[in-house]
This record gives sequence, structure tokens and C-alpha cells, in this order.
Amino acid sequence: MAKLTFSGGIHPSGKKSATKDKPLVTITAPELLYFPLGQHIGAPLKPLVSVGDKVFKMQKIADTDAFMSAPLHSSVSGKVKDIGMYLNHTNSKVPTIVIENDGEYQDAEPIHTKSIDDLSPNEMRKIIREAGIVGMGGAGFPTHVKLSPPEDKPITHLIVNAAECEPYLTSDRRVMLEMPDDVMGGIRCLMRLLNLSKCYVGIEDNAPEAISILQEKTKNTGIEICVLKKKYPQGSEKQIINAITGKEVPMGKLPMDVGCIVINIGTVAEIYRALAQGIPLHKRIVTVSGDAVKNPSNLYAPLGTPFNALVDACGGTKESPHKIIMGGPMMGIAGISLDIPVVKGTSGLLLFSEKYAHNEAEMNCIRCGRCVSVCPMKLVPTTLDMYSRKGDTETLIKNNIMNCMECGSCTYVCPSKRYLVQSIRVGKQKINALRAKEAKK
Repeated sequence: MAKLTFSGGIHPSGKKSATKDKPLVTITAPELLYFPLGQHIGAPLKPLVSVGDKVFKMQKIADTDAFMSAPLHSSVSGKVKDIGMYLNHTNSKVPTIVIENDGEYQDAEPIHTKSIDDLSPNEMRKIIREAGIVGMGGAGFPTHVKLSPPEDKPITHLIVNAAECEPYLTSDRRVMLEMPDDVMGGIRCLMRLLNLSKCYVGIEDNAPEAISILQEKTKNTGIEICVLKKKYPQGSEKQIINAITGKEVPMGKLPMDVGCIVINIGTVAEIYRALAQGIPLHKRIVTVSGDAVKNPSNLYAPLGTPFNALVDACGGTKESPHKIIMGGPMMGIAGISLDIPVVKGTSGLLLFSEKYAHNEAEMNCIRCGRCVSVCPMKLVPTTLDMYSRKGDTETLIKNNIMNCMECGSCTYVCPSKRYLVQSIRVGKQKINALRAKEAKK
């Protein structure tokens, strides 16, 4: 079978050996769990509970009437201890519901009881929203919105993203190996929802066991397993679309503009559990790894679990971590504390010693062009870096800075150790701040 790929990109060491063969370990929820109200792209949530209220496991605790949003459910039964400002995955203090676990795990009523075969496409979308399902790859885009394209944008390709190109992370691999029936059920539901007879599952060639399992289960189903060359950022929406279909999503456009919808494989499994069993999103797989972790593992963790409980479940640390990264090392966010809780988009928690986390001093750009050759969006990172440092937002916009996905490929290959992606992020933040200011006028 031919291996598919895209133009540009890099080949970092996978660093997956520490966890790729580790079966899932379901961890016990701690005494206190923290549920930040902003775990998705879109409108913020409002609490549906008050301090002192009794809550049940899988009960909806926050929601809004906005379409671009996704409700939040408790992962335990217990009592609401506080609703206040606590740290979240953006290193900011945000409104958070704190629940004291009573250890009884009394379940709330399922979000629906209808047979999965009797659900209409619109009913499926409503249940997916009610289940609080968002993109599990980290972006947190509400899934029901992605599955509601305008009538003038017909969908021809459903692509299930199982590339997991970030180093260290193996949570998607464990979904394929340990939950293949949920994956298959979710794909069948999505094909019916979108009225498609064909679906494509993209898996990198460094996961041969997963490829083999899904190939066996997809025989004569209209589901095609597409083997992708191991390359970063193969798991990005526009890159996986290009690799599998040959289509290019134009700058400023969305996958649906070329007839494609891309869904993370973990999200697909959650969709099946919501539609088939009425179970909302209330826990997720987190890869805990890095050289400072004693026993790197794949943990099935309740939402709201503080990171320090994940580390304890891995036997603690070999030494005090020099850097905490939420997500993968390429696009993840550096954390400031292990008190931050697991949210819907927490795919990984990496702890590194100073040996692996030190910063190298920047040097002058030597105009080698390596960053340009690897940019998957065909941008010129050196130009964006220069004008970002000058604060020239007008020129940054002309050079399409907003199309940068911040994958970090440019920084990875730079021989002068330029902080390219960090500089580009600052430039984008300045542009967003200016636009927000103008919108208020």
C-alpha cells in the first residue's frame, strides 16, 4: 500500500517507545476535581449548579444557549464545594466549578435512551452537543458545529484523523488498539449522519498494530485505511486532507470549503458512546511521559483531575521537573503548575528535566531558507519574524501571518535557534488585540 504525505514538514524523533505499548490504566478520581468553564472554542458556559448542591456522575453542570458551545459534565458524584477562579490549561485563572468527590459514583440519567438506529441526523447532532463533545486532539472545536455544514457546502469526504504526529503522545494509538469497536461504531454513525458511503482513516506508518486491527475491521465497509508517512505535522487538518485527497484548502478557507470534514479518532469513539449509550464526555486518555516521569503511562482520567494526581499515578517523578508541557512538545503549552486540571483537550502531560528543556541562545538569521522549505503552509517564517519584532501588523497581515498554524517546524530546523514560532505568536496576538479594539469602537 502506498504511503501518503504532504509537502513540507519535518521528521522529529517520535519518542513514543516509553508509552506506545502501555495499556490504558483507569485512575481513581481524587478528592477534589476542578472543572474550568472554558474547555472549548466558542461562547463561555454558565454554571447550572450552586455551591452546596449534590451532583451525580455525568450530570450536566454548565451550559449556554449559544450554538457555538459545548456543555460540561461532572466526572464524579459529590457536592459542589466552590465556584471560583482557579488555574486552567491556559495558565490563567478562570471561573471553575470545584466538586468534592463522595466516592459513590452515582450516575445521572443517560442523555438519551433512543435506539441508535432510530436516530435522525438532526437528533444525532443534538445528542453530540448535549454530550459536550469537542475535538479531542486539543483544539476543542465543538463537534456538532463541525457536523453542521451550510447547505451550499456539500461534504464529499469524511476523514478520521489518527495520525498522532506529535512526539511522545500515544493516546490515539490506545484508542485504536483498545477501543476499535467504539471507533467503528462512531464512523458508521458519522457516515449515516453525513449521508456518505465512504470514509477515510489516516494512520501514520509507525502504528502498524493499529493499522492491522482497523484494516481487519473495515473490510467491505466503505471505510478505507490510509497509511501515512510518519511526518510532522501530518495530523493537521489541511495536511491530512492534502495527503489523502490531494485537495488543498485555500488560505483563509475551512476544510468544508473543499468538501471535507476531519474528525479526531478519539472524538469518533466519544460520539459512539454518546449515541449508543447516552454517555457524555466526562473522561479522556492522557499520555503522561517525559524523562522526569518515573513510569510513563497512558491514563484514562476523569475530567477535572489535577495533573499532580496523574503524576502520582505514574509513580511520581525522578527529579523536580524543569518544564511542564500540556500536550505535545511541538504545539503544547508550557504549564506553570501541576495544580492545573485535565480538560477535554488534554491529550498529554510531559515533564522534562533541565537536560531536555533548556533554552538555547538566539543568533542572527543566516538566510539559509530551511524554515521556508519545511513550512507546511508555504509561508516565509523569517519575514513574519522580522515584522513581528518590529510590530508592523499591516505587513504581517499582507504576508498571511494568520494562516500560520504555529506547528513549530520552522523553529525546529533553524540552525540559528531563532524563536520563530514564538515571535509569530506575538505578532498574531497584536493583530487580534487591534481587531478587538476596533470592534469596540
